Amino acid sequence: MSSGGGGLVDGYRLVVFDLDGVIYLIDRPIPGAVEAVARLHAGGHLVAYATNNASRRSAEVADLLTGMGVPARADEVLTSAAAAAEVLRERLPAGAAVLVVGAEALRAEISAVGLRPVGRAEEAPVAVVQGYGPQVGWADLAEASVAIRAGAMWVATNTDRTLPSGRGPLPGNGSLVAALRTALGRGPDLVVGKPEPALFTTAARRAGGADCLVVGDRLDTDIEGACRAGLPSLLVLTGVSGVTDLLAAPPQARPTYVSFDLAGLFDPDAVVRVPAGSPAGEGWSAQVRQDAIELAGAGRPLDALAVLCAVTWAPGPAAGEGLPVRPVGTAAADALRALGLPS
Repeated sequence: MSSGGGGLVDGYRLVVFDLDGVIYLIDRPIPGAVEAVARLHAGGHLVAYATNNASRRSAEVADLLTGMGVPARADEVLTSAAAAAEVLRERLPAGAAVLVVGAEALRAEISAVGLRPVGRAEEAPVAVVQGYGPQVGWADLAEASVAIRAGAMWVATNTDRTLPSGRGPLPGNGSLVAALRTALGRGPDLVVGKPEPALFTTAARRAGGADCLVVGDRLDTDIEGACRAGLPSLLVLTGVSGVTDLLAAPPQARPTYVSFDLAGLFDPDAVVRVPAGSPAGEGWSAQVRQDAIELAGAGRPLDALAVLCAVTWAPGPAAGEGLPVRPVGTAAADALRALGLPS
């Protein structure tokens, strides 16, 4: 998108946000997030939050958001912990024992659906549910390994390899799932959270099937989940995935739009649709050479990004995936710096 016309959000009734890396980073709101959500509410838009973080219940997340200045209700929050509990409730008899590897919030969700959370394989669990918890350790994984080898169904709330922090990406639940995968020689029987589409389709269903835009910071969870759900998506560059990741994204994890932050919801000059219609447009052109992609021209860095996506995502031998980008001229070098690419 470029100058002129209304904001991106004008085309959607419901906006579904990821949380970590989009609305907040650990326990602090990302600059502009509070104002963006307030503006959506003021404009009559519906808002929902879909998070793979299984360490908090929906009401706790809503309280956290409200404490940051983002008014939120528990029914606007969809967590992978609650979704996993619902899946197990549908598949297991009432009162069935479920070994919980994760935070207290996950245990509470299991209890809330009439199942019995346990902590040891000796209690004969019929299922293991695994979610992120900062205190999860070797002993927890060992109990899960024993239970799964004995025949328990293995459900993971999500498989995010990392989670964002003020010190950079830290190991997420996917890293802990990978440890069990290595020990068992196989993966979970079921993964509930993003990139599975359930959280997004549930949000849209609760909103009466309203036109929905997904906003996330991770290509491998938020954006791929939106793609699987058949929903348009906006990648914001405030969290895990950066421009280098975007250029290398496989078809199933490519967003519809990209912006540096949530200003892209409202300001046409702060968002771009990707890829560009061709490797030339909006003042930029890109060509694949043997050792690099050459970017030339002038204009918005986001338009340069759209052109670069057109080149690197192109099918066939002319595609530039994996090649470095080389600027031609000062304007191109400035654009690459703005995008966080070597110039």
